[in-house]
Formats: sequence, C-alpha cells, structure tokens
Amino acid sequence: MMLGFSSIPGVEVTALCDLHEGQLLARAAQLRIPNTYRVYEDMLESDIDAVFVATPMQFHLQQTIQALEAGKHVLCEVTAGVTMDELWWLKEAVEKCGKVYMMAENYCYIPENQLIGNMVRQGMFGDLYYAEGEYLHSNRHLAYGYNRRIANDPTANRTSWRHYWQYGKRGNFYPTHSLGPLMQWFRGERIRSVACFGTGWHTAPQFRQEDTSVTMCQLESGKLIRLRLDCVSNRPSNCTYYTLQGTKGSYEAPRGLGDQHKIYFHNDGEKMDHAKWEPLSGYADKLPERYLNATEEQKQTGHWGGDYFIVHDFIQAVRGEAPPAIDVYDACEWTAVGLLSELSVMNGGRVIDVPDFRKAASYRDQAVKHEWI
Repeated sequence: MMLGFSSIPGVEVTALCDLHEGQLLARAAQLRIPNTYRVYEDMLESDIDAVFVATPMQFHLQQTIQALEAGKHVLCEVTAGVTMDELWWLKEAVEKCGKVYMMAENYCYIPENQLIGNMVRQGMFGDLYYAEGEYLHSNRHLAYGYNRRIANDPTANRTSWRHYWQYGKRGNFYPTHSLGPLMQWFRGERIRSVACFGTGWHTAPQFRQEDTSVTMCQLESGKLIRLRLDCVSNRPSNCTYYTLQGTKGSYEAPRGLGDQHKIYFHNDGEKMDHAKWEPLSGYADKLPERYLNATEEQKQTGHWGGDYFIVHDFIQAVRGEAPPAIDVYDACEWTAVGLLSELSVMNGGRVIDVPDFRKAASYRDQAVKHEWI
C-alpha cells in the first residue's frame, strides 16, 4: 500500500500509529514517515485528511467511526466489521458524516480479475449465472503470537486476536477476498440469501473453525455463487481460485501444478464434446486501459500490482473525481455474507436472508421486514 500512496502526485503519508513502540519507530524510519503516534485519538487530532485502517478486524468499526467523526476519509481493510450491529453502525456513520469510506478489498484489483471484469462488461460471457470463489490458506499458526514469526519472540505462544475472531468462529469468517471480485463481475446484483455447511473438525479440533466451510449465495435474480473457506486443512494454499459461467463462455483460475488461467467461448453449432480451453493470456489486450499503461513502479506494488489501483481509486474518491469503487454498501453486504454464514451453519445450513443495506433506512426497518426481532 505504501508504494501505492507514494506513487500518486500530491499524496503524502505523514503519520503512522501503532501500540507497539518498537515496531512503530522501526517502520516509520524504514518508510520515512515523519510523525508517529501510539494513541490513535492523538493522530486523529492532527491535520491529516484521511486514515488507512489496517488493524486487527475487531477494531475496524470503532476506528473507522472515530476517523469519520473526526472529519477524516477512511480506507479500511477487510472485513468491514465483526457483527451485524457493527455493519448498521457503519452504514449510518458514513451516511451521517458525509466523508469517503472505501473498503480495501485488494483481490478485486488483481490483474486477472480486472481482465475478466472488463470482458464481462463487454458482454463476452453472455448472461452470467454461476461463479465460485475459494480461499484455501492453511495459516492456523497465526492463532498464536504476532502475524510474523520473530526469532526468540516471547509472545510466540500467546493467543492472538485471530484465535477468537477467525479460528474462534464457524462459517466463512473471511469472505471478501473470494466474494468481492465475483460481485464486481455481477455488478448491479444483490445477494439475497446465504446457506452454509461445514465438514466438521478433523485436522485441528481445538478450533471452532471447521476444516472447510462451503457457503452458497443466491442473488436477487436467482443466480448462484459458491464460496469455500479452508484455513485449517493440510494442503497447499490457493487463495485466488475463481470460476465464472455464462451463456457464452466460462473462466477458471489455476488449480496448481502448472495450471494456468483458462477461458472458453462458445461458438454456435459447436459440439460440446469438442470444446477446449484456451489460455487467458491470449486476451491480455482486454485489460482495462490503466492496467495496460501501468508504469513499472505501479506494477511493483503489492498483490500483483493491484495495490496501486486501489489506492488510486480511494484518492480519486477523496478528491471528488469518482465515487468509492467499493463503497459502504458493498462492504456491509460482502461482510454480512460471512457473519450470516455462521448463523446458517450453526442452524444446520438454514437459509438466512441478507439485508439490503442500500434500501433500508435503519436496522429497525430491516429487522422488522425479516422478522429478526
């Protein structure tokens, strides 16, 4: 992200905040950030214009609202909140404060996902009706200590926040990396309901999180999205698997072992027994223009070059040049899928309605509509 901010003219990162003084000072020196704060509220009293919230997920809502009420714009890491109440508080705060809020779901900006999105907008896949997203990342060691292992770290065996807010949850605790790109392909659609199923506990029964959970999302139109989360199983990681099916074509991301992004477009009269994949790389010219024209510096930013563009979109929104690319309503809906998946799996896969954050004036309106109270 830092490379993204530093490569945009007129943008300067002037402050860094962290409770851990040693890490704070070391990172500030490394990144040449002039002002450091250990108290978040002190930083909000300074003359900064915007805040990037990149703390553990249970702090996102509180720190976002504090920044909005202090008159700052907010770019916030995923997820948007950790309870359904928090999502309503977030929506209400953004609407009240009138400042820019954007969720930093950087997987939406992976070049291949942007390429598929551009091809979708050009109608190359026809009518979309099914998609899949999977986040397979065996990282259960992060339930203890800090995110990064440090030699002779005295905190290595201490329970981390992930133990409670990720491995202490059932269902899909981390849906947005998988769901975000798909919902941008299904632009204009809304998730109507979710149903989630888990495999039970086989690999690491000390956690509440099951080895694998599968969440089915039904859109308002009846179309389907399937999400799989697995951060426990003993297997190679694959954090960026997606598939898309439309009436004119389909796409599949790599599965591993030399696989590649592949695509298929149907020709009228073609016998399906003869259908064959072709490399997605042959359609590289369909990338959005800004990706085709990206500088080497921009391509070096994190997440395969996507971090520059997510920062660019946030700055554009702050400057009033465009609406937030992933606004508060997207953030609440995508996050709600994970929160409601837990409710579903704990009730035997019951179908749970997803509230319409764009239309409901308040939690009370939506709660009455769905008989939640």
